[in-house]
Amino acid sequence: MQTSEKTTSTMANDPVKKSKRKTSFFILFIVLVVIAATWFFYYEVYAKYSEETNDAYVNGDLVVISPQISGTVSKVVVDQGDYVEKGQILISLDSNDTQIALQAAEAKLANSVREVRSLYATADNAKASLEATKVEYNQAISDYKRRQKLAKSGAISQEDLNHYKDLVETTKSQYLASQQALKMAVSLVDNTVLKTHPAIKSAVANLRQVYLNNLRADIVAPISGYVAKRAVQLGSQVQPGTQMMVIVPLHQVWVDANFKESQMRDMRIGQAVILTSDLYGKEVEYKGEIESLGIGTGSAFSLLPAQNASGNWIKIVQRLPVKIRLQKDNLAQYPLRIGLSMLAKVDIEDSSGALLSESPQQEARFDTDVYQNTLQEVDHLVTKILHENVGINNIIPE
Repeated sequence: MQTSEKTTSTMANDPVKKSKRKTSFFILFIVLVVIAATWFFYYEVYAKYSEETNDAYVNGDLVVISPQISGTVSKVVVDQGDYVEKGQILISLDSNDTQIALQAAEAKLANSVREVRSLYATADNAKASLEATKVEYNQAISDYKRRQKLAKSGAISQEDLNHYKDLVETTKSQYLASQQALKMAVSLVDNTVLKTHPAIKSAVANLRQVYLNNLRADIVAPISGYVAKRAVQLGSQVQPGTQMMVIVPLHQVWVDANFKESQMRDMRIGQAVILTSDLYGKEVEYKGEIESLGIGTGSAFSLLPAQNASGNWIKIVQRLPVKIRLQKDNLAQYPLRIGLSMLAKVDIEDSSGALLSESPQQEARFDTDVYQNTLQEVDHLVTKILHENVGINNIIPE
């Protein structure tokens, strides 16, 4: 009796279970259709015109600070992580030797001015001496001609005539010697004024070099940025080219994104890019645009490039570096650091741009003016030394 009741109850519940199963399958079907439609809509509207990669990293200029002269480090103004302004003194070298050399160069220029003045005076004296010997030579010739007439009439002896003839030869030799002396004196100053004389120009060049060396004892920042990789220590003996520290201008960073070659078919220069960093998360977005597309894969420029001609070749999808220039919208509020990981999404809907740069770069991308006034200062010093040593009644020709 109990078995019959259980059978009747099971038969009554089967339609209910089948109805629930059908409802579940229908709901699952609807969910799958919605997911497929959503994915199709996402692909057609967004994913189809977007390429992204998380193989992207922040990059920037690493300005290496090195001395231009040898010396001993006497002062280190900044440390790692400090912010520096363009033109700020970073490191000072012991300047005793350069100051002594500068004083010697100033004295050498002053002495050269006086020596060259004596050369011009010697040339003037040689010219005056030539005129005097010329007059004596002409006078001796006139006297000899008059004595010849007197000798014919017997008024003077032949011995006296020979004496006047010898005087002509003597004054002629003196006249020729004066000509050679004048040529020699003029050759040292010919076609020059005081400023353009080779001895003066050599002394001025030496003074400029020594003056620059004295200024270079203070090593300044060529660009504003943050100090990194400080390696210099007080008392260190440094040589030109020694890497002492690095300045990183974080306001000029960019992103190098490495895309698969299959992703770059529709990428063009100038396309917009949205970037996020692991440091700040997806809440902080950076805007940028493609500045250049890779000229070659990373393996092509590696120290040991792949030898694909070998027998054990395996095809590997290559990646090309894409340089992305960042806009400065929120770089000040959310600064990036060199080497940070980034997620880059490129909008490739507009593929009308260029694949490669089509015009040469005419202007400098980076420059600094911290060294421009250096020679102007030494030129004032040169002019001062020239005026002090040229003499009261002399004028330096321009």
